[in-house]
Amino acid sequence: MSSLKEIQNPVNPHKANTLVSVIIVMLILILTLQIWIMYGALNSVITDNPAFAWIAFGGSVALFIIGLFLLKYLPESKTEEVKDPDNPYE
Repeated sequence: MSSLKEIQNPVNPHKANTLVSVIIVMLILILTLQIWIMYGALNSVITDNPAFAWIAFGGSVALFIIGLFLLKYLPESKTEEVKDPDNPYE
């Protein structure tokens, strides 16, 4: 069975651009949610409510793991080999 990276490599460039754009937008949303959770956690600690801070910590860790999972779906970058003009065997 083929892996996801093998399936993504021959993908159309327009689809690859759309995929990368969607993943970047989702990562920005996750980061925004994490900042919002951190703000709420800091406010709850200041008001002497540490229980919410621990719940916020768990939610932030979950969002971080989701972000790492999304990075798996980024297609590989296309790198072209630079051929040496002085080497006749390339």
